[in-house]
Amino acid sequence: MAARTAIVVGGGIGGLTSAVALADRGWEVTLAERAPSLDPVGSGLALGPNALRALDTLGLGDPVRELAAFQGDAGIRRAGGAWLSRTSAEAAVARYGDPTVLLLRSALVDLLTGRLDRVETLLGTTVTGVDPDLGVVRTDDGRERRADLVVAADGIHSPIRATAFPDHPGPQYAGVTAWRFVVEADEPPTPSETWGRGLVCGVMPLAGNRVYCYMTAVAPAGASAPDGEKAELTRLFRSWHAPIPELVERAGPILRNDVFHLAQPLPAMHRGRVALLGDAAHAMTPNLGQGACQAIEDAVVLAHELTGGGGLPAYTRARLPRTSAIVERSARISRLTRLSHPVAVAARDAAIRALGLLGPTALLRQGDSVFDWTPPRDSPTR
Repeated sequence: MAARTAIVVGGGIGGLTSAVALADRGWEVTLAERAPSLDPVGSGLALGPNALRALDTLGLGDPVRELAAFQGDAGIRRAGGAWLSRTSAEAAVARYGDPTVLLLRSALVDLLTGRLDRVETLLGTTVTGVDPDLGVVRTDDGRERRADLVVAADGIHSPIRATAFPDHPGPQYAGVTAWRFVVEADEPPTPSETWGRGLVCGVMPLAGNRVYCYMTAVAPAGASAPDGEKAELTRLFRSWHAPIPELVERAGPILRNDVFHLAQPLPAMHRGRVALLGDAAHAMTPNLGQGACQAIEDAVVLAHELTGGGGLPAYTRARLPRTSAIVERSARISRLTRLSHPVAVAARDAAIRALGLLGPTALLRQGDSVFDWTPPRDSPTR
């Protein structure tokens, strides 16, 4: 029997994971990426216990766990430094079996690309059109390729999604812009996320004395700093607690992007022979740190359902309710971070502090529906 064929469009985390998962199950996989290399765009990312379990099905969970860089307390703080709610990595392990691992995006990409030995990779190749019903993919080299499956991992502004679901409104601006950078640190800071008036700053230690920082602020879409993003961050966060101003001062390259999300869920995560995953299927705000995690979940569930499972309809049934709920929950948190009126901010902070007074597991329990997920039982382990 001839092997089933798949074309994966997009070489981000979701596309790479799906290529590896399908190839592990005997599919003939072609990965098409418009960039000339698979070098990652981005700085750091968070992988929760749910994503680590998904990666276990590919034999990649433990290499990621080895990159866990912090122990001890973590939580949410005020701009002046006072804690609103605290928990710890140890409490997370006790509750979920794993912590959330913060790592460089490039580290995960390296692990995944190291498993592409059985995947045909087409770099510098732009997909110009897809026929979802026939599984035909047209590329800018003038070729047409046909496959049993087309995986749309082509990002938040996915052209394949627009083709498959032309009546869907597409991504909407969430009202905030985000900055990300990685810096060297003399000693690892306490991991925390600090909330102010319409501002957020996350400080997360990575392996090798590096720190991943992310910031968000309410801003009109398409705005940019007239004198550079570092100057803008200095203005916004200069009075915040240590080490935030120092980390901004040390920052080298800073990535800035407006935050978009799919506020309206898709009617399905497949059409014809096309399966959508990751940001193409359910782009979300970064507030739960689940963007990459949900793309990884998508990939392993897709491979399971297409190999001895229930096919693409079963993939939609398994993924659409879960991802839609996480998109909405992340959007609710984003709305809380956008509050700027002093009374509203005080009420928000009081509610978070009251939750924190219930004990170190109170904040963790809020993540049960996200982190208490396991992949399909018969997913193979390499």
